[in-house]
Amino acid sequence: MQPLDAFLARVRPQQTPVLVVRRAALMANLAAMQAACDAGGVRLRAHGKMHKCSALARLQVAGGAVGLCCQTVGEAEVYGAAGIADLLVTAPVPPWGWRRLAALAGASRVSAVVDSEAQLALASAAAVAAGNTMGIHIDVDPGMMRAGVPPAEVGPLMALALALPGLRVDGIQAYCGHHQHLPGGMERRTAALAWSDRLAALVAELGAAGMAPRQVTGGGTGTFAIDIASGVYTELQAGSYALMDVEYADCGGPDGHWPFRPALFVAASIVSARHASHNVCDAGLKAFHTNGPSPRVIVPDGSTWRSMGDEHGAIMPPGDSTEGALVWLQPGHVDPTVALHDAMLVAGEDGTLERWAIDARRFTPPIMVQPGREQR
Repeated sequence: MQPLDAFLARVRPQQTPVLVVRRAALMANLAAMQAACDAGGVRLRAHGKMHKCSALARLQVAGGAVGLCCQTVGEAEVYGAAGIADLLVTAPVPPWGWRRLAALAGASRVSAVVDSEAQLALASAAAVAAGNTMGIHIDVDPGMMRAGVPPAEVGPLMALALALPGLRVDGIQAYCGHHQHLPGGMERRTAALAWSDRLAALVAELGAAGMAPRQVTGGGTGTFAIDIASGVYTELQAGSYALMDVEYADCGGPDGHWPFRPALFVAASIVSARHASHNVCDAGLKAFHTNGPSPRVIVPDGSTWRSMGDEHGAIMPPGDSTEGALVWLQPGHVDPTVALHDAMLVAGEDGTLERWAIDARRFTPPIMVQPGREQR
């Protein structure tokens, strides 16, 4: 790959603001994560919530991923329609979602996490009604207090799942999102290894009770090397590795560096250059999600970005940018920033562009209207 500034100088999108993916960096990132998983004997189940793009999902599966993680029912439906044959919904399913997942299970291998008896009952009823078998992962809470049951409650819930019709118990999920961005080095490693030890004990307990999980799925980009080496995970749910962002760049890799390159950028245009202190670009809060660090200005070098509202951002100092010039930025947090856009432009090293739809961004089913009632 050529130097980043030389690559960006070749890319000329027809409108801004727009997401631009460096194809060579993307492909190198996909290959690096797949190679790490293959070498460690761990399945890669790439997380589709990060990119929400079926074209990228197909690349991941073609490269060796067993399937995709999804965060929503809508994502699962879009990826299933795109031909992804193995899907895991990794977040709690709302009551209305079970019927739709059960229908999807007729065409794809579908699994979803549960953390209550009520969810199991809904899943079982929907699967039986659809005439399909749906997979279940018991969701284990590693201390995030977002979803999942404590380790001590996994066994009873798994026993109930095994007894219900229409369900296939695929294993357990243990995702430590609160570890992913801890400072690289000992703090992240210590936290991840402590949880891995507890998780290994849980797997042993389930095995002794005759309920050994088929899969132990979890982990992420921030802890990928630690998770693979732990020997307890059979499946890795990494997502951000494919495109990367400022947040991961700043926290550092598990051993001090990343094998993954920045692949996602936002191109913006300078639309006003009337102030000595800053220029104004057309990328504001509708182009960047501000959960996490601010976007990082790549071009012009040495400048920073500050929000000036929905459609505008300040480039400070203006550097050598002039009115009409392109500026290039790296998103602070990749997942929610991607969700703000309808498409990404995938750029070759020669500057050629291909449009990929972010088609799993917001899936809306046909509106259901009760007879005799007007939908406004």
